[in-house]
Amino acid sequence: MTTYNFIAIEGNIGAGKTTLASGLANDFEARLVLEEFADNSFLPKFYSEPDKYAFPLELSFLAERYHQLKTELVRQDIFKPRIVADYYFLKSLIFAKANLDEDEYLLYSKLFHIINDSLPKPDLFVYLYHDIERLQENIKKRGRTYEQNISDEYLMKIQTAYFDFMKQASDLRVLIVDVNNVDFANNRQHYKQMLNIISKPYDVGITRITAINVT
Repeated sequence: MTTYNFIAIEGNIGAGKTTLASGLANDFEARLVLEEFADNSFLPKFYSEPDKYAFPLELSFLAERYHQLKTELVRQDIFKPRIVADYYFLKSLIFAKANLDEDEYLLYSKLFHIINDSLPKPDLFVYLYHDIERLQENIKKRGRTYEQNISDEYLMKIQTAYFDFMKQASDLRVLIVDVNNVDFANNRQHYKQMLNIISKPYDVGITRITAINVT
């Protein structure tokens, strides 16, 4: 059983965030908070015309994520006091930095910081690291039409933005786990090892897990 009350699972596109968060919520008897993106009408438009739709996409995600987390994180549930989410609100700023031009990002950043202070930080921020080739394989497997033309360059840009954030996140417990050779979705032993890793106590700062026994 984890001692963390709020765990955020993060990673690049196709990292397996939702799969892992769902399993953890079940085993930790926690409430599961999943990002609501399927109905965002700007998302397929953005992948077709990123320059045109980046700003409305990021604004819509900002509003949706804030509304969801504000509702879920303040709601009390005596039977499931813990929360596992497949995203952290700061994801909004990370993707905005990668997708927006400088003027748009400066405006967006002001809006973000106005509302971010009203949300609690996760007790543990878990980043699932895959190399770009593995991410592309996962994206192809899950078959979302609008994701099939995502470039390696875009995935690298997002990954770099995440690492830039984590280097500066001095007030968070950040756990980076290399899962390139881990199949926690289909291999129960691999999943149990991830469960054990995430259950351990960590100090504030960055902890890297670079090798997992997957025999």
